[in-house]
Amino acid sequence: MGRKKVRLELITKESTRKTTFRKRKAGLLKKAFELATLCGIKGCAVIYGPNEAEPYVWPSEEEAAKVLKRFRALPPKKQVKHMKNHEECLDGSLKNPERKVVEGRRRKNREMELEMLLCQLQEVDGDDEELFKMMSLEDMMSLLDFLDKRVEEDIPSKDGHTPDRHHQRSEEEEEDADTTKRPRKRNRPVAPGCN
Repeated sequence: MGRKKVRLELITKESTRKTTFRKRKAGLLKKAFELATLCGIKGCAVIYGPNEAEPYVWPSEEEAAKVLKRFRALPPKKQVKHMKNHEECLDGSLKNPERKVVEGRRRKNREMELEMLLCQLQEVDGDDEELFKMMSLEDMMSLLDFLDKRVEEDIPSKDGHTPDRHHQRSEEEEEDADTTKRPRKRNRPVAPGCN
């Protein structure tokens, strides 16, 4: 069972806010401990809680002082190189899903372009030279990858799994792939929707 998404805003009910602070503080400190242990790094956390006169310092005040001294010894440009404020972190998390949508649309558009190119190639009568003149090398490579993907989706192997696209080529296959040779004529697959 999944958790519901938490809205990032101040929790109005004080008892809930205190409980959330306590639990999240423990989670943050656990993550800091795991990061330091697993990666062998030096780190510290300083947390000012509500209604507390002194901050909570992890792992200890002495260790935190050493880490902070090392940090302050860096030049100012290096100190701020990877720093983000609250707004920058939030902006990054909002842009990420948007980028995924744009990349998904771009991929879909490219597949549609390749479908159309395949249809055009099937309509051209004549020898292969004419076909290759109307395509860029990038289009040819993209079309071959697209056709490989289609074949893998449509034809399962004997054991019921789709074949591995990235298998090792034999010496014969390497010679056949040599770009200095003229491409052999092949039976062209018919693209869906092209009749």
